Amino acid sequence: MTLLDTSAATGRGLLTGDRYRKELDDGRELYLDGQRVSDPAGHPAFAPAVDALAGLLDLQHDPGHRDLLTFEDPGSGARLARAYQLPRTPQDLRLQRRSAEFWHANAFGQHGRSPAFMASIAVGVYDFRNRLEESRPGFGANAEAWYRYCAQNDLVLSHALGDPQIDRSTDPVDDPDLALRVLEENDRGIVVRGAKQLTTLAPLAHEVLVYLSASFAQRRGEQFVVWFALPLNTPGLVTLCREPLGAEPWGHAHPLGARYDEQDAMLFFDDVLVPWDRVFLLKDAALARTGLARINAWSAYIAHVRYRERLRTLLSTATLVAESIGVDGFRNVQEDLGRLASYAELTELFLDAAEARAAVTDGGLLAPGDTAASRVWSAEVADGAVDVLRRIGASGLLMQPTENDLAHPRLRPLLDRYMRGRGIDAERKSRLLRLAWELTGDGFGQRQHLYELVHRGDLARNRINLFKRYDQSEVRHRLERFIATPQAVPQAVPQAVPQAVPAGAAPATPPVTPEERP
Repeated sequence: MTLLDTSAATGRGLLTGDRYRKELDDGRELYLDGQRVSDPAGHPAFAPAVDALAGLLDLQHDPGHRDLLTFEDPGSGARLARAYQLPRTPQDLRLQRRSAEFWHANAFGQHGRSPAFMASIAVGVYDFRNRLEESRPGFGANAEAWYRYCAQNDLVLSHALGDPQIDRSTDPVDDPDLALRVLEENDRGIVVRGAKQLTTLAPLAHEVLVYLSASFAQRRGEQFVVWFALPLNTPGLVTLCREPLGAEPWGHAHPLGARYDEQDAMLFFDDVLVPWDRVFLLKDAALARTGLARINAWSAYIAHVRYRERLRTLLSTATLVAESIGVDGFRNVQEDLGRLASYAELTELFLDAAEARAAVTDGGLLAPGDTAASRVWSAEVADGAVDVLRRIGASGLLMQPTENDLAHPRLRPLLDRYMRGRGIDAERKSRLLRLAWELTGDGFGQRQHLYELVHRGDLARNRINLFKRYDQSEVRHRLERFIATPQAVPQAVPQAVPQAVPAGAAPATPPVTPEERP
């Protein structure tokens, strides 16, 4: 197997916004609404989102942010994106978090699959390299080489896990079109055919990492078990985009949807050749199942950083709306805002706990402590968090003038008189309430909310996982003794200091990802 050339001389270093835009014009086979898109950065449906990402990438070169957003690579001496840093110390882990906080704050918590998130999965692939090497010689070296290539070129990544929703009651062994499969192995690599659904950010990314979600890892047919990475302009790889959510009909600005619609896409692999140096795992279902939890250890942690910022955005928007209509002093409204504030604060505590329980993996990196319980909690409160803003805004979310309405000479005096707020004019109030609608009610807001409900996996199964994993032995033992001899109360054993769940340990039943849902 040949490896990627990852010498420092070949790395292009930190992305700039301009370089990112140019590199998206790479000949990929990308379709939107039945039309092929040759250059995403120049297409009106994608350009605002590309520009938003480009602006954040440019911040890496700002002297005021350089030390937070980048680090010096010990091997090459080059500055690389902080998200790609291999965390070996608590300080490394905290800096990774601070960098992600900066990124997500600048996107108001709307970038679920940001480069800060995806780079952490590349870190996880690197960390799992030794186990991959044990499965088949060369695969671990491929994983390490791919990580270094991504880091040294500051690639924007996507990932693809789930099978298409054709017939989830049928096994792919009985109908091969139900899952991506390996058709053949030859001297150059493997040939794959099939599809992956809900590949977020793929139209705006350089490369895609393909692997399996939890329920799909334990296959009856080994031809369906494969991990690999490919550039999105690979011949035979077709990307189909969903309808954009940042359109601007009727004068509405939709600032969040235009800037932060990451796009979700179907990927079709039409007999695609995957070179051997891009294959990381093949026909090893047990390892694929174990590896899912391992490589996502850091991304689950970064996902909490993003969710905290989304909660902060919902809280501040709800507060501003309450103030604008004069209900911020109402007891029930303050209670709702307090609930949102508690959600944001608890997410911060979950991050602190993940750092406090960090443990060194057998790959040599420091992985955050297990976040399974906090992921369950985050999905449980997602409905309530959005509902606070929806209840406070109420009918005002539905009826707000557009920019063209505000500019109309006949309408503007009426708007100024009847659609103003408390201490806020009609223009600012309309923009604020339209922003609240975008977070709660329109296509973009509904997509973001659905993402919160499903991206951590099936909630019921995640709860079951926690129940099966939670150690009840000490309390159970005392209760059983108490029932047997109620006259003598057994003394509790002093609790040990909580330790991290080892990053290499997979849950008894890994979480279900959104692609696995019916």
